[in-house]
Amino acid sequence: MLIGGLITGAILIVFTIWGWSRISVLESRLVVREQGAHFPQVSGSNLMREEFEFPKDFEGKFNLVIIPFQQYQQRDVNTWIPAAQELERRFDNLVYYELPTIYKMPTISRTFINEGMRAGIPDQTSRERTVTFYLDKDVFKQALEIDSEDFIHLFLVDQEGRIYWREVGLFSDGKAQSLVEILEELQ
Repeated sequence: MLIGGLITGAILIVFTIWGWSRISVLESRLVVREQGAHFPQVSGSNLMREEFEFPKDFEGKFNLVIIPFQQYQQRDVNTWIPAAQELERRFDNLVYYELPTIYKMPTISRTFINEGMRAGIPDQTSRERTVTFYLDKDVFKQALEIDSEDFIHLFLVDQEGRIYWREVGLFSDGKAQSLVEILEELQ
């Protein structure tokens, strides 16, 4: 009876550790290799529990990245999503991403946040394109020359981390038009 209970307990522990290792979110790695505004080398996990290292893992020749720093900024991000989807349909070489950027925190906190976002976003494409960074935000912001977390920041970048366009805040027709002009020039 005692041995059976020990075996059952050991099996439960093994499956708990195995299950936790499948969903736990790793801390982001951040490497800044150059001076001036650029998208640094940074890793993160999407809401499908896949790990990426940007900028090399960006899918597009050009990538629209939307970076919120606070949970309430999701409303601001959402003002850009219809335009980002339309631009992606219009320009074959464009892919958009949402990159929530959060301070370093313990594994259980990172996993809790990511799993909460995953539960709240049923759309497969949105889950794939939402990649969370848990890192030293000050170093990340310096690389991108971001001076405030009060607004979302948007960048058009390539797979080398070069920045072609940048904007701040809510969607507007004027901001979208300036992005379209850059994309047309880059064709």
